[in-house]
Amino acid sequence: MSIKENISQAGRGQWMKWGGVTLLYLAFLLWVKSWLGLLVLPLIFDAYISHLLPWGCWRQAKSETVRFIMGWVDALVFALVAVYFVNLYVFQNYQIPSSSLEKSLLVGDFLFVSKMSYGPRVPQTPLSLPLVQHTLPIFNSKSYLEWPQWDYKRVAGFGKVKRGDIVVFNFPAGDTVATNYQQTDFYSLAYEVGRRAYPGKMNLDSLSPANQRMVYDLYYAAGRKQIRQNPAIYGEVVTRPVDRRENYVKRCVGLPGETLEIKDGTIYIDGKEQATPTEAQFNYFVQTTGPQIPQEMFRELGISLDDQMMMTAENGWEVTLQELGMNQRDAQGRLLPVYYLPLTQGMHDTLLANKKLIRRIQKDRETFGGYLYPLNLHTRWTRDDYGPIWIPAKGATIELSDANLPIYERCIEAYEGNRLERREDGIYINGVKSDSYTFRMDYYWMMGDNRHNSADSRYWGFVPEDHVVGKPIVVWLSLDKDRDWFDGKIRWNRFFKWVDKI
Repeated sequence: MSIKENISQAGRGQWMKWGGVTLLYLAFLLWVKSWLGLLVLPLIFDAYISHLLPWGCWRQAKSETVRFIMGWVDALVFALVAVYFVNLYVFQNYQIPSSSLEKSLLVGDFLFVSKMSYGPRVPQTPLSLPLVQHTLPIFNSKSYLEWPQWDYKRVAGFGKVKRGDIVVFNFPAGDTVATNYQQTDFYSLAYEVGRRAYPGKMNLDSLSPANQRMVYDLYYAAGRKQIRQNPAIYGEVVTRPVDRRENYVKRCVGLPGETLEIKDGTIYIDGKEQATPTEAQFNYFVQTTGPQIPQEMFRELGISLDDQMMMTAENGWEVTLQELGMNQRDAQGRLLPVYYLPLTQGMHDTLLANKKLIRRIQKDRETFGGYLYPLNLHTRWTRDDYGPIWIPAKGATIELSDANLPIYERCIEAYEGNRLERREDGIYINGVKSDSYTFRMDYYWMMGDNRHNSADSRYWGFVPEDHVVGKPIVVWLSLDKDRDWFDGKIRWNRFFKWVDKI
């Protein structure tokens, strides 16, 4: 049958279906502002009206087995396409993998993340499989094709990121990954590997910012070389597009154009003190009167097995405990038990009130602080005393100097795609000598409520707007990995909790 005959024989119902689908599709194209999608309109017309392509030819197959199999294939393809578009533009499921937001969000919480809250991104890598971020399970291969790659574009949503929002975003420092250390920032890993390769310790206090950067470049280059030469230890080194980087979830504490500072664990924005979330945690050394803390008490407090770190002389902690002044001993000369625990203020007060069990609680300062952002500037900042640091805003211009370039060079080079060079006579951007720079994107400062157990902006810097994925809306399931199915594994009290109210 010819196309003209098919069109002439199309019934009213077919024309109405075609019209409805076409209008919906045009509305979608208007929303995403992608008129390239008009090329699909002839296919929609053919599927409903002209039937030039044999869309359902398998239905006429003589073999019942072929019709059965192709029926399932047809349904599966439709489901995958539907999931793909829902996952890209409406919402996606996300599981909390780490304790960085406890006790606000818990390890094992499953969330619905709204893409509409801040406006969904048009995918940078459109040819990808839904429900997997970057690696196919079993096959251990990429779940996406590197070509084509589209430029960043975000379509209209319900609002913008606000201070205090819990936000899901792509890990900014996840552009380069050592596959055996996927949860470790590659740049910090390379710096540490390179630093260990050089004996002795350089006195950075006596160096100028330019020379500090040279030391960093030395360490980083040596570490990167070591990592690439030892794939058996570190795995393959891979690069990933923005939308294929690991998903992180943190709380936004600083907005574009604001100046952030942390003093003794309290955040200040533009000089104004910000309220610390009720469920925020800090790490403490907890010394008992002799007995160990029973598991029942840990359960009541909500401290997971992973967070129950015990420091003993047998485990090599005696010198550290002496330096902390927590080397008291019992009548037999044994060190009293000391735990290293993340506690909210409420948990701290509950433990301290138990005088029979708890002898002393001391807040940790910088025992396990780690390397802070930026690695190549000796700031003397700590995780509890950090900044001040200005957060870049779209359209804002800054003067560039040896003192602030390490803070903003990653924004200029890695996130906004410029070629940045330092020459003897100054700073060059895209081959042009420059003493200032105007930012093309907004940036955010993200931190975890578990302030001492969170790899956040204090360690890897700003989150560009093109990395923002969406906003968690509701907890739809919560599983405690430390418990069995018949021993409280399902946290029923967290079902359908609105994230904004946690």
